[in-house]
Amino acid sequence: MLYLDTAATTPTRREVLETMWPYLTGEFGNPSSHHQLGERAAHAVQAARATIAEQLGCRPSEIVLTSGGTEADNLAIKGIALAQPRGRHLVTTAIEHEAVRESADYLRRLHGFEVTELPVDEEGLVSAAALAAALRPDTTLVSIQHANNEIGVVQPIRELAAVVRDVGVPFHTDAVQSADALEVGLEQLGVDAVSVAGHKLGAPKGIGALAVRAAIPLEPLLHGGGQERGRRSGTENVAGVVGLATALALASLERPQKARVARARDAIIDGVLSRVPGAFLTGSRVSRLPNHASFCFPGTSGEAVLLELEARGIACSSGSACAAGSDEPSPVLLALGIPPEVAQTAVRFTLPADVTPLQATEVVDRVVAAVAAVGGLATR
Repeated sequence: MLYLDTAATTPTRREVLETMWPYLTGEFGNPSSHHQLGERAAHAVQAARATIAEQLGCRPSEIVLTSGGTEADNLAIKGIALAQPRGRHLVTTAIEHEAVRESADYLRRLHGFEVTELPVDEEGLVSAAALAAALRPDTTLVSIQHANNEIGVVQPIRELAAVVRDVGVPFHTDAVQSADALEVGLEQLGVDAVSVAGHKLGAPKGIGALAVRAAIPLEPLLHGGGQERGRRSGTENVAGVVGLATALALASLERPQKARVARARDAIIDGVLSRVPGAFLTGSRVSRLPNHASFCFPGTSGEAVLLELEARGIACSSGSACAAGSDEPSPVLLALGIPPEVAQTAVRFTLPADVTPLQATEVVDRVVAAVAAVGGLATR
């Protein structure tokens, strides 16, 4: 089976598991305990936090450890917005992950915030001009995703963040999907807060982090023992934190190798577009994650294509794993102007780092065969 759904999750890397293992076995102490076991656990968290901070371009004190990307996004949106005295207006986009969109909607419903969703063009990109026009004196936060999980589009975050910097509005970016392949530090992107998740990087599910500048007030969502400098109470997941630090460090070292993955991605895109009549790429061809190829196949059923591909030895998806099982067309694809009936034909392939040219060729052949079998389409 070829696993081509790394945007949904990645297997835990052996190197990551090895660094975690001591804290899943003998070194089981609570980091808040004042004995040797607890102090060793606290030291492990401190060292891992320093590594995470180095990778996210900030100080260790600016890292808040979370249970994953969803909590990190929730903490960023709700925590920053509720702590800001500036106003009750949020700016986000029409293609954000549900963790951002639902957090913004929560603030709208229960706290009286107004939410402006910026449109995107047919390639899924946000314009700096549209962002500038949306800002108001009472804008309290801007949140724009670095890279989209469904269509792989990478936003020009530095350019967008520069628009709001001079007016003093905090800028958050959800980098859960991009941290494996791209630089996502606060300084590198010019932002005030960044969310990441371990299971998209080769660490386990259930660990993530929010990097947030010290000058940005943050209202906690979880209250209790005051861990994470009072910003996120709860006993730290010591093994998970160590694993996240290892995964981020490995991702940084291996980013130069992503050019090889991008070549395999391009081979799949070129092969599918040339051999499947009517197929089209969703999202920008240029501003795209190196491992991401997503298509619509008009005249077919996306779910049927997925089942056919699985029968032919390929595991992939139709879009966000968080929305799996929904009968509604993807809001991301609708925002690109794709008709609802065509949006429901979407299929996404997200490649592992060790994909080979031969596998890319096999993917194209199997996709062509699967689409032909499902849609009755004549393929080339």
